[in-house]
Amino acid sequence: MEKTMENKTGLKAEAFEKETPQGKTGLYVLCNSKGMEVCVTNYGAIILSMMVPDRDGKFENVVIGADSLEGAEYLSKGWYIGATIGPVAGRILGGRIRVGGKDYELVLNSAPNTLHSGDHGFHTVVWKVESADSRHITMTYHYKDREAGFPGNIDVCLTYTLTEDNELRIDYDATTDAPAIFCPTNHAYFNLNGVSTPTSSIENHIVTLDADYYLPTDDNTNHTGEILRVEGTPFDFREPHAIGERIECGFPQLIYGKGYDHGFVLRKRQLKEMTHAATVVSPETGRRLDVETTEIGLIMYSGNYLPGFTGMHGTTYPRRSAICFETECFPDTPNNLHFPSIELHPEKPYHQTCVYRFSLAD
Repeated sequence: MEKTMENKTGLKAEAFEKETPQGKTGLYVLCNSKGMEVCVTNYGAIILSMMVPDRDGKFENVVIGADSLEGAEYLSKGWYIGATIGPVAGRILGGRIRVGGKDYELVLNSAPNTLHSGDHGFHTVVWKVESADSRHITMTYHYKDREAGFPGNIDVCLTYTLTEDNELRIDYDATTDAPAIFCPTNHAYFNLNGVSTPTSSIENHIVTLDADYYLPTDDNTNHTGEILRVEGTPFDFREPHAIGERIECGFPQLIYGKGYDHGFVLRKRQLKEMTHAATVVSPETGRRLDVETTEIGLIMYSGNYLPGFTGMHGTTYPRRSAICFETECFPDTPNNLHFPSIELHPEKPYHQTCVYRFSLAD
């Protein structure tokens, strides 16, 4: 697909064109007949922007991002904003895993743990664009054995598809030549009020989750391996609640994470079943986001550690100015044998689908 400067977001193609040892990066624009637009780059397979309408038909960007690869410290510090995370999303405690009867030690980037596959995960690589047009982009990456410390040569295929129903569909496929572990996700940060200066808090966003259980952490935000009921806690979003309604209520789990930064166990009749996971509504704009996934888990992160840096068009992103809904298996799964397995084997290819659907609230 021809890269162009003409897009609702106002991004310039040349700001994302960079020659690297891994290949050339660029800007790609997806759009549909209803006016929705999604901008992505093949560096880190990053979602840069999503332009969707509010109740008055006004299009605004609803994810935080940057004007260039240098913005948001994409290149220098590997921020996860909008990026594809892998081969394994989430924390691995102690940076230690056992796969195929062998022990492996990973690079620690969130001492004493490995977070989002360390400093050389999928969010830092240049993906090869296999095909692209106005509705989709398909990218591949050949992950070499031990590239980020994880075992196995893994061939990964990632496709973003923008539908006529204002859905961004993400399909992940992977194969390996040896036992490996694989659990990718996307790390888009949403603000359905619209991302502008100053960016408003997401504490007014009303959230519903299809989850009866959540995954607690210790006081260092490390997952304990427990699975607890949401009933009677601020983690009960089975009925709609505003993010800010209980976030400062003094519940120990919310103190540990300075807000929501937890995994939820989604209701599934069987693993890999495509089901609804979450609904998010902005009362301010009427925008609604529905999340569907084939994964068993959902991480909800309320942007508690956003540092207030400057991003797209000079917009600043302070604490709790955006929220993430990361579809994946449970954090630290390799060290919790009672969790669903994320092992990838040569005889069984991997597939995951995540859908972000935009509409207007009733």
